[in-house]
Amino acid sequence: MTKTIGFIGCGNMGQAMINGILRSGLCTPQQIAASAHTQATLDRLSDLYGIQTSLNNPAIARMSDIIFLAVKPYKYQEIIREIRDFVDEQKLIVAIAAGINHAKLDSFFDKPVKIVRAMPNTPAMVQEAMSALTPNKRITPGELQEVSALFESFGKTEIISESLMDTVIGVSGSSPAYIYMLIEAMADAAVADGMPRAQAYKFAAQSVYGAAKMVLETGKHPGELKDAVCSPGGTTIAAVAKLEEAGLRSAVISAQRSCVAKAKEMGNA
Repeated sequence: MTKTIGFIGCGNMGQAMINGILRSGLCTPQQIAASAHTQATLDRLSDLYGIQTSLNNPAIARMSDIIFLAVKPYKYQEIIREIRDFVDEQKLIVAIAAGINHAKLDSFFDKPVKIVRAMPNTPAMVQEAMSALTPNKRITPGELQEVSALFESFGKTEIISESLMDTVIGVSGSSPAYIYMLIEAMADAAVADGMPRAQAYKFAAQSVYGAAKMVLETGKHPGELKDAVCSPGGTTIAAVAKLEEAGLRSAVISAQRSCVAKAKEMGNA
């Protein structure tokens, strides 16, 4: 890719994406610029990645062909007010925020702008993100392909309708947190049974990673894969029965739908 990529905001998500893009080799450090709230953050980004940095958001907008808005949702209107005069019809905005839909983005810019809403997750740091993209009507197929290539450089990507974006936040955007809790609980149980903690985390994390890979690569239904592990009268079915008794499925569904409801609430605020 020959275009210049700008990141306005470099928290956990922004850094995860920069790291993933650079690790993939799709862009060089010279093609990436970023702004942040403090000089200390910029110094760390420069040391880590060798990218261009600035405390000035308009400067990043001016020099970039593709501009990632990786700030908190409540900051969007303020940031767009700063940069809108430096965004013309040739530049492309990638908006990464829960609850900020295309209608709101159009109202913030108050002029025709090419925008792709995106929802990646933090496994971008290790090139295993799951991202969703939904373009506005001004984005051409070629431009969508360019943006998709950036996201595919650090994981898997799907193009979705905007109506599903809140659902994506629940099932992938926020879900790494649920999985970290699962891994922590599995490790705690192993520690309780005598395993050293570092080893317990490795066993738990690799098991989750391997199980996920089985779903993705075999194409089999998760229930079928679960049944294949559950021998009659065996250890696994005893554990599964306990999880059902404790309401694991209903807890996950309830938690995830609560996440989606919060995203919709933010969008209506």
